[in-house]
Amino acid sequence: MSSSVLEIQPKAGEGQPEQPGVASAEITGPKESGAATNASQKPDQDFAAAEQYKNQGNDLLKTKEFTKAIDMYSKAIELQPNSAIYYANRSLAHLRQESFGYALQDGISAVKADPSYLKGYYRRAAAHMSLGKFKQALCDFEFVAKCRPNDKDAKLKFTECSKIVKMRAFERAIAVDKPEKTLSEMYRDMENITIEDDYKGPQLEDGKVTLQFMKDLMEHYKGQKRLHRKFAYKILCEIDTYMRSQPSLVDITVPDEEKFTICGDIHGQFYDLMNIFEINGLPSEKNPYLFNGDFVDRGSFSVECIFTLFGFKLLYPNHFFLSRGNHESINMNQMYGFTGEVTAKYTSAMADIFTQVFNWLPLCHCINQKILVMHGGLFSSDNVTLDNIRRIERNCQPPEEGLMCELLWSDPQLWMGRGPSKRGVGIQFGPDVTEAFCKNNNLDYIIRSHEVKDMGYEEAHNGQCITVFSAPNYCDTMGNMGAFITITGNNLKPNYKSFEAVPHPDVKPMAYANSLMNWLA
Repeated sequence: MSSSVLEIQPKAGEGQPEQPGVASAEITGPKESGAATNASQKPDQDFAAAEQYKNQGNDLLKTKEFTKAIDMYSKAIELQPNSAIYYANRSLAHLRQESFGYALQDGISAVKADPSYLKGYYRRAAAHMSLGKFKQALCDFEFVAKCRPNDKDAKLKFTECSKIVKMRAFERAIAVDKPEKTLSEMYRDMENITIEDDYKGPQLEDGKVTLQFMKDLMEHYKGQKRLHRKFAYKILCEIDTYMRSQPSLVDITVPDEEKFTICGDIHGQFYDLMNIFEINGLPSEKNPYLFNGDFVDRGSFSVECIFTLFGFKLLYPNHFFLSRGNHESINMNQMYGFTGEVTAKYTSAMADIFTQVFNWLPLCHCINQKILVMHGGLFSSDNVTLDNIRRIERNCQPPEEGLMCELLWSDPQLWMGRGPSKRGVGIQFGPDVTEAFCKNNNLDYIIRSHEVKDMGYEEAHNGQCITVFSAPNYCDTMGNMGAFITITGNNLKPNYKSFEAVPHPDVKPMAYANSLMNWLA
């Protein structure tokens, strides 16, 4: 059973209420009899209307109009609140929007509505997997496999999830507390790596990144060629050393009249990254950039993206900035493709190195003391200050709660106050929360990323919360535009530039992702 297949036909009798008994019809008079007939027809009418909403939702899901599909399923659920099928289909739409918390709630509701409806268990498992809760997902896969002992697909999903759980248990078992070494200390012997005679790609000059190296590297990558592992390791060692010296909150000063560009999620879409530089110019001391996290995963050119970004960071350390996103983490990388891609293009050891480097990425940036830029959003606590952020110990995997978690995972909401996250991690925060945070910290507004937007950007909370997303036609499916923001030092008003996706080689998104995540997606 594929989790992406919609249930089109309900089970016989599913969602249909009991019909009134004959005795009640015999007792009532003619007037009451008509009312009873109308009452008996209402459940049938509700079911027919609910099925129509469901079918409309299915059509919208196929055309990737996920928000509209969710609205249709919600209307069906209002009419038939005990239909497991409607909850399961809405769960799938939430998964497509990466609203893993909502997807999990609907998966739970589907199982509760009909414990025999196995697709509900798949939906719940997919949400748990997306949240990195593999043991909970394994329980659902095991249940389905037991219910369908002859179903090879069910058995395969259970087996794959079991492998992940065992692998993680093994990783925890062999982990030991020891003083952490820098990558340069760990890979002293990399200088002895031999460069083969047939390698014709870019080379570092005296071990350093130059502008010519970066231009050659980008052309090399456009031709789908790989940077030699010696230079890849060298760049990682250099970026590790540099990032360790940086604070969790980096202050940026943009001089008067000078332009500064903020980009959102890239997600391994290397050819769209090249298009940004084509439109807006290559990074330089006169053309500085900030990339706001989620450089990797999903797109299948994440290696090319990250080495390009790291290269420019080394070339222009004071004019090119990188923030950590929620996808710069081991859970996300193992599920959504980056770990598999690095292993395929280099080695699993290099994938482990990236995990260490990502731990040292700054969490946010403050521009001219007036604009705070983070990947996710604001906090569950009032009175959080910039100094609180500066004091975050970031050299770790993102926790499931607290300031670091919320900087990477939170989302804005239209209504006042705070609420649980649709993703199942972080929070949602309203206009009043943003206004109070900006006032307390003397900020004009915040910029965040983390969410697909039709035009690549969105202003919310009276202009004090801006979202920028720079991966157009996200995952080759969403049809959105990408965008970036430019400001000048003496005019912090944001200027938006939207752009469309450009062609890329025929390598599909998620090509290197965990096989189970591909099945569930």
